Amino acid sequence: MLSRTHITGIILAGGKSSRMGYDKGFALHNNRPFIACIIRALQTVVNEIIIVSDNADYDQFNVKRVEDIIKDTGPLAGLYTGLFHAKTENNIVLSCDVPLVNKALLTFLINKVSNTDDIVQISVKDRTNPLLAVYKRHCITPCLRALETGERRMHTFVNQQKTKTIALDSSLEKYAQNVNTQNELNQLYNETDH
Repeated sequence: MLSRTHITGIILAGGKSSRMGYDKGFALHNNRPFIACIIRALQTVVNEIIIVSDNADYDQFNVKRVEDIIKDTGPLAGLYTGLFHAKTENNIVLSCDVPLVNKALLTFLINKVSNTDDIVQISVKDRTNPLLAVYKRHCITPCLRALETGERRMHTFVNQQKTKTIALDSSLEKYAQNVNTQNELNQLYNETDH
């Protein structure tokens, strides 16, 4: 397994969160903001964490926060910004809406990294998730090129790189769950707290 000094955790928290109605990173799970849950999980496997967000409220979590270099262009621009500031070749990139993510899932992902892949992403029930993935730092160049040509879709970008997709073991699937709406948040509350 890669040592933690060779991995940076990048949390993309710059989205509009229009379906949730407020910044998803501050939604609560077990009385903790999503972002705090994700930081805690990442701290078990990485040396440095970077939050990509223009929202200064994230500064309270005492990790490095950087603002999008290219504004209002979605998660692909967030990825570019995160890789620009990362100092490691391997970088775990997560969206801010995966509050159940844990060390077991992150370790599973890290153990699949090889020298021949640009990106290692997970899939759950045949749905890929490019925002629960490891990106090599050299992806920054094609990422910028894609943005400069007007590409905004993560899936399109990922499919153009040397990407390995790993189906999650069923025992880990729930930890990869995205929570995007108030309804999904209520469902999560009902599943995990009662």
